[in-house]
Amino acid sequence: MTLSLDQQEKRKSASATYDAVVVGAGPYGLSMAAHLLAQGLKVAILGKPLSLWRENMPEGMLLRSFWWASNLSAPEGKYSLGQYLREQGLSAIDPLSRETFIAYGTWFQRQAVPMVDETYVAKIENHERFFTLELVDGRVIQSTIVVMAPGLYYYTYRPNEYNHLSAELVSHTCDHPTLDQFGGKRVVVVGGGQSALESAALLYERGIDVRLIARRSIFWLSADNLAIPYWLRQLRSPKVGLGYGWINWALEQYPYVFQQLPRTMKDRMLIDFHGPAGAWWLRERIVGKLPVYEGRQIEKAEETDYGVQLRLSDHTKIVADHLLLATGYRADIRRLPMLSPQLIDSLQVYMGSPVLNSYFESNVPGLYFVGFTAARSAGPFYRFVVGAQAASRRVAASVARSIASRK
Repeated sequence: MTLSLDQQEKRKSASATYDAVVVGAGPYGLSMAAHLLAQGLKVAILGKPLSLWRENMPEGMLLRSFWWASNLSAPEGKYSLGQYLREQGLSAIDPLSRETFIAYGTWFQRQAVPMVDETYVAKIENHERFFTLELVDGRVIQSTIVVMAPGLYYYTYRPNEYNHLSAELVSHTCDHPTLDQFGGKRVVVVGGGQSALESAALLYERGIDVRLIARRSIFWLSADNLAIPYWLRQLRSPKVGLGYGWINWALEQYPYVFQQLPRTMKDRMLIDFHGPAGAWWLRERIVGKLPVYEGRQIEKAEETDYGVQLRLSDHTKIVADHLLLATGYRADIRRLPMLSPQLIDSLQVYMGSPVLNSYFESNVPGLYFVGFTAARSAGPFYRFVVGAQAASRRVAASVARSIASRK
């Protein structure tokens, strides 16, 4: 196939050419790169390893997921969290700390993907048979395949009703790798999920005046009932990486079936499963320790000379120095700044997420999405680290076939 003059110029200007480029170096990006490398492909991975975990998760945070479901993925099960803990002489216990997970992820990266290019992508453009990626340092590279693993950061959800408040009065939990700056302040945490509950607990344990407002009743996850035999617990509600229950078991055992379900069923499952919830070990750090306003919404947030005044749906008034939004993340590919407008317009999108086939490939040939971005097409399994293995295996096999067919 003859390339246009524009395409030929793009190829000439590229400083390097790859079979596949992974954009993002979080758990999914690192796992994806490890599997692509094992296919014998020429691979680049761009981004700062685990930057979200280092820069946007609070010190003292504990993972809600089981430790054995927090592995990054490499072929043949190499470089597991269990292997890392054994080599470091550490105990494998739940809950796992953020600091231990970061240390493990760093070790995994050095072992499995040592060539991470810690540069961000400024722009990705699609051409007839390849992509060009302009990096923030001025380099331009070319790749046959692009795998997007952008993680959560770009999808931070900040409700519009707080946009009128100044940055001194309102922020999102992802803005703070430490909560020490709130010392001496009155803080209101907004949300009812793990992030909200843990942020409130960490603030309280630092001696900070904190209150929690959740628009629904808080759903607490249960701990294992050790009084019931293990086999009976597994029969009633099997324990798997996603949590408990037969639906979770099915999603994990058959990780590609969700993509074949009708759209209405997918949407319902994404709402009903893995909504806002708190780990059982957080309950005793919250209940009876700090004021919690469940089932109430903030109807008005007004900036005043003495902070922000809130009026709740039950007419309660609260004055705070800072409003901390633990309002989660919502996928919307229009918020990925590196995708060119032409590329975004070319993508088939549903509710902000790219529509993907069973191999995580979009309708733009050669452009794949994994992790949180893929959840609406591929299922809630891929909102969590535990889904990295299934996604990486599937995409790597598809990419290898695609590259082979072009040679």
